[in-house]
Amino acid sequence: MRWGLAGVLALPVMVGAQEPPNLRQLFETGQYQAVVDNLPGRAGDPAAVYLAAQSHAKLQQTTRMSGLLDQLAARPVEDPWHHVGQAARLVVQGDLEAALASANQAVLIGAIVPEAHYQLGLIRARRQEFPAAAAAFDAAAERDPSYAYAFYWAGLAYYRHQRVDMMAARFEAFLKTAPEAPERPRVESIMRTVRGR
Repeated sequence: MRWGLAGVLALPVMVGAQEPPNLRQLFETGQYQAVVDNLPGRAGDPAAVYLAAQSHAKLQQTTRMSGLLDQLAARPVEDPWHHVGQAARLVVQGDLEAALASANQAVLIGAIVPEAHYQLGLIRARRQEFPAAAAAFDAAAERDPSYAYAFYWAGLAYYRHQRVDMMAARFEAFLKTAPEAPERPRVESIMRTVRGR
């Protein structure tokens, strides 16, 4: 089919219809500053705020991270994101017992929220409760199969729990879901070491 000038001119022009960048994809490729830069306009989305808080943590911007966690924790107590933010904030403060209670509450009232399970997994891993951490990360991945870092942290938890078969499956899912992740070399190194045994 040939397009003449009239055919080209008849095509609709999409001005200003550019899709906003996918924050999770930016995070998964290590573009943490881009995540933060693209947060304005999405401040009402708690998942975006949570991801931006994690990006600030990666950038070692503790004050800005804490501000976003405070924003989540300021949500109504009936909102699971209140408890996710509170749990993450308590981890920063070093109170893992209270953080665990908040994360459990987030899961209780927000069972469908993958980040609630993910935050619970992070706390369980910090407490070196690796089987429980792996289960929480698996729950996050079940609710959102595109959640690459749920697979990553589940893989690490299974590795620490010496469940190499489960670790390998999670790491393979991570590499498939986030092929450009900064952690890719580490994951591949662990996989080579384990397979070389």
